[in-house]
Amino acid sequence: MATPVEIRFHDVPHSDFIEARVREKIAELEKVYDRIHSIRVVIDKESNRHQKGNTYRIRLFIHVPGKEIVINHNQRDDPAREDFKFALREAFDAAERELKEFKAKQRGEVKRHEEPPQGRVVRLFRDQGYGFIELDDGQEIYFHRNAVVNNGFDGLEIGTRVRVHVAENESPFGPQASTVHRIE
Repeated sequence: MATPVEIRFHDVPHSDFIEARVREKIAELEKVYDRIHSIRVVIDKESNRHQKGNTYRIRLFIHVPGKEIVINHNQRDDPAREDFKFALREAFDAAERELKEFKAKQRGEVKRHEEPPQGRVVRLFRDQGYGFIELDDGQEIYFHRNAVVNNGFDGLEIGTRVRVHVAENESPFGPQASTVHRIE
């Protein structure tokens, strides 16, 4: 294990067994992400008069390039956390998910949400309750009055700029908008 590790016990007596399990879990994290600078693990045993037993709380402070990832799941009402192994697994599973997400962001693998296309209203048929929008890429989209947010159909004019969510299914007029937002 190359990562500097600090293990603190609060309200829990030091245990070689617990420390060994924590170090095993840290070794597993190093396989997920090999650029961890350091890890601090704080193990508490919470006592609460209203509960049957005492639950473990395991907090992790993981230093990675440019960030500190903090795992601090505090689910006091979960009786399963009276079992140290469960609490340990829960904390380190959360740490693994966070490290995988951090690694994906570093690689640029995170999904980016594309902005919905924009265009302008080119034809309106007010009495029939529909119209057409020409997107900035030249595509023409049909829309019904119910697709315009905030009952804004009557406020649309030819040339009004809009943002459009295109529906997956087409209308008899071709591609159709599921939602039309007026751009102010």
